[in-house]
Amino acid sequence: MRQIYREVRTILRGIIEKREKAILMGNTSDKEDLLDLLLKSNLSELQENQNSNAGMTTEDVFEECRLFYFAGQETTANLLTWTMIVLSMHINWQERAREEVLQILGKNKPTFDDLSHLKIVNMILHEVLRLYPPTSLLRSIVKETKLGDFCLPAGIELFMPMHLVHRDPEQWGEDATEFNPQRFSEGMSKASKDQVSYFPFGYGPRICIGQNFAMLEAKLALSQILQHFSFELSPTYTHAPSIVLTLQPQYGAQIIMHKL
Repeated sequence: MRQIYREVRTILRGIIEKREKAILMGNTSDKEDLLDLLLKSNLSELQENQNSNAGMTTEDVFEECRLFYFAGQETTANLLTWTMIVLSMHINWQERAREEVLQILGKNKPTFDDLSHLKIVNMILHEVLRLYPPTSLLRSIVKETKLGDFCLPAGIELFMPMHLVHRDPEQWGEDATEFNPQRFSEGMSKASKDQVSYFPFGYGPRICIGQNFAMLEAKLALSQILQHFSFELSPTYTHAPSIVLTLQPQYGAQIIMHKL
């Protein structure tokens, strides 16, 4: 673990320092990414305030990079992986989603406005997040807290396994374990008996700040896959969801792609 941490640290520091040098020399591309925007904003803050404590340190930028390169990348990748697995199992929903995508986008590149009109794709992604949430919720109890009939002492960690809550028949009905995107046809608030039974991005003031960005990424990627490919599960695929830190297919996701 220490060796991997040092490797990651060296790679990310190299990327950060190279970008900073390019920005200071004016050698920047027109196509800015998130790191470029972060570094430019930080350098601007330092120059305006003439104070080394006004902006972020290299260590701060490193931690931000770890967050959006790893935490955001892996969870969204997992969502897309499970979506393709599920749509390979339910070809009717794959065809419905493709029909919607081709009707709205044709073969054109999606725009932000286009993605907001993909209702079936949105329903599918939410149902996949319900059945196969990329991660679970872990919260530290800072002070003694009463939760219903339970009294939780300070200093403990509370683990809430989303994949179990999201499959509770009392909240989701008798088909709780079945793939049915239609349950999200009227939005998230009406999908279950109790609105707080669905929390793939957390809930309340600590809800994931990258929720909208992750859903946008997933819609963009899925719509482009549906535009150009149909897909099915390989005979070698074994359905075995496995929880490590994130929910992953234990034996991989072998999917056969067919170019349209």
